[in-house]
Amino acid sequence: MEYTKIQRREARICFLGESFVNGTGDLECLGWTGRICVDANKNGYDVTYYNLGIRRETSSELKNRWLNELLLRLPKEYNGKVVFSFGVNDTAMENGKTRVTLVNSILNTHEILTSARQLYPVLMISPPPVLDKDQNARIAELSRQFAFICKRLDIDYLDVFSILEKSHVWMDEVRNNDGAHPKAGGYQELAEIVRQWDGWLNFLK
Repeated sequence: MEYTKIQRREARICFLGESFVNGTGDLECLGWTGRICVDANKNGYDVTYYNLGIRRETSSELKNRWLNELLLRLPKEYNGKVVFSFGVNDTAMENGKTRVTLVNSILNTHEILTSARQLYPVLMISPPPVLDKDQNARIAELSRQFAFICKRLDIDYLDVFSILEKSHVWMDEVRNNDGAHPKAGGYQELAEIVRQWDGWLNFLK
C-alpha cells in the first residue's frame, strides 16, 4: 500500500516498550521503529521520533513511567501520537515463575491503554516471538489478551507474533543471535509488516 502524496505534516511519535522497541541486536541502530519513521519521512511526513524502549522492562515497570515520558515529549500544541509494544519480558521465567503474572499483565495493559487513549492517538503492536517454545506459548496467549483489550478500547492492534513465528528471517536471526532478538534483517521484516498495516497508515494521516 502506498502513502498518499500530501504536503508534509508534522507528527511527534513516541514508541514505548521493551528491547524490541529499542532495536536490541540491530547493528544499524534502527530497529523496526526507526525504519518505519525513516519510511514515513520519505513519504511526505515530518516525524519527530522518540524511541523509549527499555531493555528487560515489564508492563509493571512501564506502567510507572509512560505518562511522564509522554508529557515531557508531547506538549498539547503538537500532533502527538503513541505506539506501545511490550510483553515479552512479562512472560520470561525468573525464580520459577513468570516475571509478571498473566492477570497482572492484563490489568497493567488495560490501565495504561485506557489512560493513554484519553490523551493521544494510540496504536499497539503485539510482542514478537523468541526461540523458546514454552515462552512463545505464553507470549501467544498474552497477545490474544492484548487483542481483546484493544478491541474493547477501540485501539488498533497488530498481531505480529503469528506472522513472525513463521518467518525464517526473524527466527533464524533470533537463533543465530541471542535467542531473543534478531539482527537488522529481522527488524526490517517487522518494519515492513507495520509499514503496510492500515492502522499505521491511518495513524499517520
